Amino acid sequence: MWTYRERLNYFEKTRRSLYEILRDALEMRLMKISLIDSFYNYLKHGVEYRFPEKRELKPKSKRMERESELFNTFLVIFCEGVISPELKNYIRFFPDNKLVKKNVDYLSDLTLYKNFNQNLRYFDKPRFLEFVDSLLNVDYALLIQQDPTVKKKNRYALTHFHVKIDWPISNAAEDLAIWLRYLQHNLYEKGDKHGHNLQNKLFEYYGSHHSVGGRRTAGLIAAQLLRKMDFISTIFISSSEARSMIKYSERNVSKFFLIKLDDSQIIALAQREGMDSATFKTAYLYPAVDYYVGISEAVYTHTPHSTPPESGKLRRLDSAYNWLKLRDEFLHPKSSSPALRPINYNWVYTTE
Repeated sequence: MWTYRERLNYFEKTRRSLYEILRDALEMRLMKISLIDSFYNYLKHGVEYRFPEKRELKPKSKRMERESELFNTFLVIFCEGVISPELKNYIRFFPDNKLVKKNVDYLSDLTLYKNFNQNLRYFDKPRFLEFVDSLLNVDYALLIQQDPTVKKKNRYALTHFHVKIDWPISNAAEDLAIWLRYLQHNLYEKGDKHGHNLQNKLFEYYGSHHSVGGRRTAGLIAAQLLRKMDFISTIFISSSEARSMIKYSERNVSKFFLIKLDDSQIIALAQREGMDSATFKTAYLYPAVDYYVGISEAVYTHTPHSTPPESGKLRRLDSAYNWLKLRDEFLHPKSSSPALRPINYNWVYTTE
């Protein structure tokens, strides 16, 4: 289990501060790639973009549809420390998928950097995020973590690509349920139905329905597995099926998605924030044909039923109780407006 900042030594606090700064930069870039770039892909190809419906952002929502090649999908794992070799059987990072020239040469469609330079993989290099962008369409996950091979401390690198997540769902559910004190030893100790319900609850804990596709399943499994480490980690998942980017971190669960705003909504928001409409559009919104879109974030928190009981005693599972609830909603400014903060924009539970 990761360690709270208050219990870190000075050097560890420095590392965490750096990690959080880099994570913010990565998050901003991935939001654009997942949502804005995908949106304009749809417009460019004359295909209607389906905005997420309100019910899809509510806990326990179920939505299934065919994926689209126009939506940029990815799975990125960003770790504060170095993943233990003991987890290699489950998060598969080996010499054959390490980010070195001989392995990158197998990617015939990687045209951005024909002459691969080892320094490209380091987060402190100017074009690192551009390099990450060029690798996102490689199947499975990208792994960014501290590079244990360099002497310089706190240097982060894209160490591996084509990283498979191979931990059984049943093991992940068992691990979570024991921590939450719904189990003592193993998943099926209270019968098959109880074990099946706990597997469904694993998905709910991470803001998904148990019917979701492989990338989202891999992401939540990785998030649960990395809880075993004593450092924090962040999982970013871009899903075509959900039309959203999902983030798992020590701050729980977030979903980033596009919202469509008409002129009346823009005027009302601009007035509330003390701006004129033109300034608000420039700072927060992206133009379409006859409307604008913005990046919204729904932030979720866990309920008492999905947090460990203070008594530490075993408890009964009631599947009817929600394990996740919506805590907050934000509309994010564009990356070109770094001086502005996200603004409150409640949308999911409004009736309009």
